[in-house]
Amino acid sequence: MFVDKNSIIINGVNMGDYIVEAKYNYPKLWANDAGRNLAGVMSGTLIGIFPKITLQFRKLTKAELEIITPILDSPRQTVSYYDPVNKAQTTMTTYTGDYEIKNKYVISNNRKNEGFSCSFISTKKRV
Repeated sequence: MFVDKNSIIINGVNMGDYIVEAKYNYPKLWANDAGRNLAGVMSGTLIGIFPKITLQFRKLTKAELEIITPILDSPRQTVSYYDPVNKAQTTMTTYTGDYEIKNKYVISNNRKNEGFSCSFISTKKRV
């Protein structure tokens, strides 16, 4: 998947300034009629593919965290990204997975926030 500095925008914020890696996952959701028979043949109804983008954030400053965490905490996000199937910039509504921010050296003046990751999962199947 090709990603450039301006290819992921969430709630109007360009993520290229804050991330070091983006992972794209395209999980398939199958209906309850899916499975394998005794011969091992798969059958069933594909409900859809629900894109998931996991972003690895670099170490962020306090000011940067104040920009990013409200986006992660909101119930829904608007994510614009390059979709190789549609061969174009695509927008999807997402919800986020859990995230954890680790701070080191909280007692000293060398406080550092470690990098962390968070997933953005589409609320609708890809068309």
